[in-house]
Amino acid sequence: MKMNIPLMGTLLLVSLIVCPLLYYYMGPALDDSQMAVLKTLGTICALSAAFCFIVGELTGNNSQMDKLWSILPIIYCWIIAANGGFATRLVVMAVLATLWGARLTYNFARKGAYRLKFWEGEEDYRWAVVRSGPAFKKRWTWTLFDLFFISIYQNALVLMTTFPALVAMKSDAPFGWVDLVAALLMLGFIIWETVADEQQWAFQTRKWAMIGEGRKLEDLPAPYNLGFNTSGLWRYSRHPNYFAEQGTWAAFYIFSIGAGMGILNWSVIGALLLMVLFQGSAALAEEISSGKYPEYEAYCKKVSLFIPGKKYE
Repeated sequence: MKMNIPLMGTLLLVSLIVCPLLYYYMGPALDDSQMAVLKTLGTICALSAAFCFIVGELTGNNSQMDKLWSILPIIYCWIIAANGGFATRLVVMAVLATLWGARLTYNFARKGAYRLKFWEGEEDYRWAVVRSGPAFKKRWTWTLFDLFFISIYQNALVLMTTFPALVAMKSDAPFGWVDLVAALLMLGFIIWETVADEQQWAFQTRKWAMIGEGRKLEDLPAPYNLGFNTSGLWRYSRHPNYFAEQGTWAAFYIFSIGAGMGILNWSVIGALLLMVLFQGSAALAEEISSGKYPEYEAYCKKVSLFIPGKKYE
């Protein structure tokens, strides 16, 4: 399995260089109270990165960050809201982040990701595929990837997605129509992703139940015999959940516009980098599916990657 190492390096470079440049040239500048909050969030982020790396290396389960991905934004947003005097905009942002996180945590939990022994649980199947790639034949190369990308970069990215709340923390602008649009969009994307995940869960559960009965994949009734979901939202988009996830945090950024920070400000960096990350995630998922299911390439030719488009027939 090929892994786009140049893309991973580019992501790190963009984070380290572009984000400070956007902050310097675009503003808004953070005041002392916002910087204090950022230091608190940064400390949590650093501790999380250390935890993910140490536990991941000791156990061989590299889904430690996957477990925290849906939880950390909730913590970050409520810390910001508390320090912002629980202003209406910040509370709405925190509530929506909580809804998003609760849904995603549930979806990951039912796949067996969480255990009382927190270092255990089911690992995302894609990490095993990536580890087996030629780029990581030497153990130390995987250790570096685990440290810099899985642990440090992903934790930093999760923190950056909540930056719109941080820049809105000291806003004097009242909660207005732009904020309402942002809230409705974010809620809509959360619902969309919920539906997509439920449809995928139902499809895969039924498929594996029939296979568990001793039936071969090719002998299953349509559309289960394809091996991959082509029903519901998946009929119009190959990754409707990824589409909604990106839309969720793009909508979250709109709150910073409602807070009077301008149409384009540096807090957009989290949403932009998340979109870049999903390009890589989708490419990996597509490569895996194409290798497993003969009809997947035909599906790719008929249905768009993210944005719902042509219907699969």
